[in-house]
Amino acid sequence: MAGVPASQLSKDTQDELLCTYAALVLHDDGADVDPGAMTNMIKAAGCSVEAYWPPLMAKMVKSIGMDSLIAMGSGGGGGGG
Repeated sequence: MAGVPASQLSKDTQDELLCTYAALVLHDDGADVDPGAMTNMIKAAGCSVEAYWPPLMAKMVKSIGMDSLIAMGSGGGGGGG
């Protein structure tokens, strides 16, 4: 996905990425990952997402934990051998 310009991503994918980035920034700053904070950060960046995304993402972070979610995405690649 990193090789694809954001303008070529679907609206849902863009919204998911915006919420993911907002959640990561809030977590990194030690702030609560809640829907209001995520929405404010997204708006401050000059963007918008469908209203259901921030609560959905915040609920996932609360139930699974941000550290666990980050660990899930950091799996190693296959050997190049």
